[in-house]
Amino acid sequence: MPTAVVLQHIAVEGPGAIGDALAARGIELRTIRAYAGEPVPARLDAEALIVMGGPMGVYEADRHPHLRDELRLIEATAAAGLPILGTCLGSQLLAAALGARVYPNTRKEIGWYEVELAAAATQDALLGNAPQRFTPVSWHGDIFELPTGAVHLARSAITPHQAFRYGAHAYGLLFHLELTRPHLDAWMTAFADELSAEGIAPQSITDDADRRLAAAAAVGSGVFDRFAALIV
Repeated sequence: MPTAVVLQHIAVEGPGAIGDALAARGIELRTIRAYAGEPVPARLDAEALIVMGGPMGVYEADRHPHLRDELRLIEATAAAGLPILGTCLGSQLLAAALGARVYPNTRKEIGWYEVELAAAATQDALLGNAPQRFTPVSWHGDIFELPTGAVHLARSAITPHQAFRYGAHAYGLLFHLELTRPHLDAWMTAFADELSAEGIAPQSITDDADRRLAAAAAVGSGVFDRFAALIV
């Protein structure tokens, strides 16, 4: 049975719909809970790598030493040409591992923000069948420059690079298509202080959330199934 390793940075940011799509294709998930001190290997002993989000920054390795190990693992996995999917912080770590700058945006992008696909996405293995515009949850303050040699796939009004592909099998998605309603509810509690500090009303995210999540899931199910197809 093929296996994908999941790097998880906080308890409330699990693989969600990504795991569902991989399980449907017979791919086993093995989660490394870096937030709980589980060691990050130097080399990937699996068929794919999934890197989840988290509240820390790529540049905070002094506070979170496991980030250095993750960057080394991501770099080695990308060099081997194995499938990688990075979401939010995971996309920032992928960009950094490929030599790109990751830095704070002028303001945080938290809530329902429309994403627009680039022309290159129409021929992309993951995003080629997605609508040109869709509205997932975003929850980040940091953004990244496009790594050298990467293909720009999506943007939003305030974030120039929302998605990219490196090579044929490595993907960074800054937005969240993996969220389920239980995940979102857990985030509203776990990150309540951040919402308050940013002056964001929780209702702006939770109102009509079921309909919005269903629309995002319709996009995500196809994207994640096509990622799973890269593994098997």
